[in-house]
Amino acid sequence: MESISLHLGVQKDSVTCLNEGIAHEIAIDILASDTTNKLTALRENFSDLSVDFNLVPSEGRRKKLLIADMESTIIEQECLDELADRLNLRNKISDITSRAMRGEIEFEPALRERVALLAGLPATSLQDVHDDVTLMPGAATLLATLKQHNVFCGLVSGGFSFFADKIADRLNFDACHCNQLEIEDEHLTGKVIDPILGREAKAARLKNWCNEKDLPVSETLAVGDGSNDLDMLKLSGMGVAFRAKPLVSDAATFRIDYGDLTALLYLQGYQANHILFKS
Repeated sequence: MESISLHLGVQKDSVTCLNEGIAHEIAIDILASDTTNKLTALRENFSDLSVDFNLVPSEGRRKKLLIADMESTIIEQECLDELADRLNLRNKISDITSRAMRGEIEFEPALRERVALLAGLPATSLQDVHDDVTLMPGAATLLATLKQHNVFCGLVSGGFSFFADKIADRLNFDACHCNQLEIEDEHLTGKVIDPILGREAKAARLKNWCNEKDLPVSETLAVGDGSNDLDMLKLSGMGVAFRAKPLVSDAATFRIDYGDLTALLYLQGYQANHILFKS
């Protein structure tokens, strides 16, 4: 911390420890027009450190609504890729997934193309994949803490209800919106039931929840990793690119490349004694 404080030209009393050895905040005065240059300089000067740097306004940090992507954000997996394993199609489908998340191809046609390749897969494979799903480190702590502080938490996923509904229940999300796979005779048909929840629909869902809760979007926190999350990240009061694709990280105001999901709490100024840590 000393080298960073020296770089910023601040005194020790400007530094607050949020969680020893994990998160600190440093109070600095800076013009809004200078934030991009200051942040770029910090990241370049300390690029040898596995440290996340973000500049957060001192006012309005605590958000009242969370909207979160699921796959590769709240959970560590991409469920379509895991299903593809059952047909020895992981490489083919994961390549399409990666291209879609990088924004090289549109989300909706990419989703239809991937799901079509799963036609004939037994529906029992869904449970097999779910049994292997692991939460992203910090996910349980993030949700438990926000719920303790009466924050509305919504899960939005371009993935599927079989997984998203269970993850939402497990972590106590208040609401969940996602896509649905068509199943007939206990097998996947290779089709997605319309309408598809994609990039624009995620942002629309954020607006709807804000209207329902009578909240301005400035009081919301959004987190995601793929190009289909960009609209909701840009719309929210605090849009966080989490271990995201370069296109998303470059476009987002806030980014977490190294920390786990508890970083979203530190961005809001939560200190360790206000966090409900869960394994």
